[in-house]
Amino acid sequence: MKTNKRIAKTFWKTGSGKLMRRKSGQAHFNARETGNTTKNKRRDLVMHRSNRKLALLIAR
Repeated sequence: MKTNKRIAKTFWKTGSGKLMRRKSGQAHFNARETGNTTKNKRRDLVMHRSNRKLALLIAR
C-alpha cells in the first residue's frame, strides 16, 4: 500500500505512537492576533485515538 503523501505531511507519529497535527490558522494574518493567541497557535495537537485510519495511511 502506498503512503498518502498529503496525510504524511500533515500528521506525524510520535515515538510512543500518538498522532500529532499542527494547529490551523498559522499561515498569515497573525500580526493582528494578540500575543497569547500567537503563542497558543504554536502548540501541536494530539489526535484522538478514534482516528486509527489516519495512522494506517502514514508511513511507518
